[in-house]
Amino acid sequence: MSKNVLFGLLAASLVLSSQLQAQQKTIVETAVESGNFDTLVTAVKAAGLVETLNGHDEFTVFAPTDSAFAKVDPAVLASLLQPENKTQLRQVLTYHVVPGRVTARDAYDLTDAPSVNGQRLLLDLKDTPLKVNDAQITVTDIECSNGVIHVIDTVLLPNQSTVLSNAYQAGNFSTLLAAIGIANLNDVLNGPGPFTVFAPTDDAFAALPSGTVDQLLQPENRDQLIDLLKYHVVPGRVYADMAVKAGRARSLSGNSLDIGLTANGLNVNQANVLAKNIEASNGLIHVVDQVLTPSKMSRRQVMTSLDHAIDQGVPVFNAGHHQRCCDIYMNVMTTIKESGIDSMDDHSMILVEQTIEKAKRTHNSTNRAWVLRRGMDQLYMRAQRMSTAVDR
Repeated sequence: MSKNVLFGLLAASLVLSSQLQAQQKTIVETAVESGNFDTLVTAVKAAGLVETLNGHDEFTVFAPTDSAFAKVDPAVLASLLQPENKTQLRQVLTYHVVPGRVTARDAYDLTDAPSVNGQRLLLDLKDTPLKVNDAQITVTDIECSNGVIHVIDTVLLPNQSTVLSNAYQAGNFSTLLAAIGIANLNDVLNGPGPFTVFAPTDDAFAALPSGTVDQLLQPENRDQLIDLLKYHVVPGRVYADMAVKAGRARSLSGNSLDIGLTANGLNVNQANVLAKNIEASNGLIHVVDQVLTPSKMSRRQVMTSLDHAIDQGVPVFNAGHHQRCCDIYMNVMTTIKESGIDSMDDHSMILVEQTIEKAKRTHNSTNRAWVLRRGMDQLYMRAQRMSTAVDR
C-alpha cells in the first residue's frame, strides 16, 4: 500500500470519527429522542438539572425507564415533582449519576461507585443479570457526547434520613443522642455535612466506669462533652475501605483516630466496628463497641517519632528542600500536640505549643525548619531525662 493511500485512509477515518462524534447527542437529548424516558426527563427539568446534563462535563447515568417510574407510588412521585421538594428530587436524581464516562467494561471489576449525590452505588457486573443496587441493568453503554447511559428497570432511592435520624430509628443510641442534645449538636448533625460518625452504642457507654456518663452530662462539663463527641466525628464520607487505606482520620476535635484491620474486622483505636458504611443523606455511620477517647503518646513513642522525623528531615533539608523539611517537622509536632504525652509535665506541652506557634510566625522556610528542630531537640531531651529518672 502506498504512503499516499495510507494517509488518505487515515484522513477519511478521522473525518468519519469526527462526524460520528458530532452526531452524538447529549445525555438529555438522547433521553428525549429515545421516547422511553419521559418521566425521567420531566424530573430532570423539575430538578433544574438539564443544563448540567447537557454540559461539557462527562457523566454516567443509570437511567430508569418510564416503566421503572411506574413502579413508584404515584403520590410519592407527584410529591417529588412539586417545586417545594426540588432539593429532595435532586438528591434522588443525582443518586443515579456517576462522575465521568464509565462503560460496563470499565466497571466490570468494581463493586461500588460514588454517585454525584455522595452516597455509593453497589455494582454487580459479573453475574447475570447485571445490577446496580437492586435494579437490573437492561441496556448498557448508550454513548452520548458528554457521557454514557445504562438503562435500569427500577428507580434508585438514596437514604434520605440524616445521621441523627438514622440513630433515632436504630433504637440503640439513647445515651449518644442524649449527649448530643445536651451538647447542642443536633443542628450540626442534622445539617448538610457530610460527616462520618463513629457511633458508640448504649452498651458502649454503659461499659464506662460508674458515674462517668452522669458526670459528662452535667452542664458544667459541657465543653468536655462537646470535645468527646467531636472526637467521634470525621468530616466527609469516609467509607471503611477508605479509612483502612488512610490508616488515620482527623476528627472534628482536631485529634486523630487510628484505623485498621484486626482479626475481629475493622478497628478504630481499640474499638471494634460492629456495623460499617450505614448511609445517611448527610454522611455515614460506623457503629463502635466502645466510647472513643484520645490516647496519649508515651515518652518512648514521642522519642521514636522525633527520631523518625529527624531521620527523614535532615537529608531533605541538606538537599535544599527546606519547605518539605518544615512539613515533616511540623507534622510530628502537631501529632504530639493533638495526642498529648503521658506522664510528662505541663512544661513539655507548653514547649510543643510554643514551638508550633513560633514556627507559624516564621516566614522563611530555612529559619522555620531550625525553629522546629530546636523545639524537637529540647522536647527529646526532656523526654529522655524523665525516662531516665523513672528507670532509676
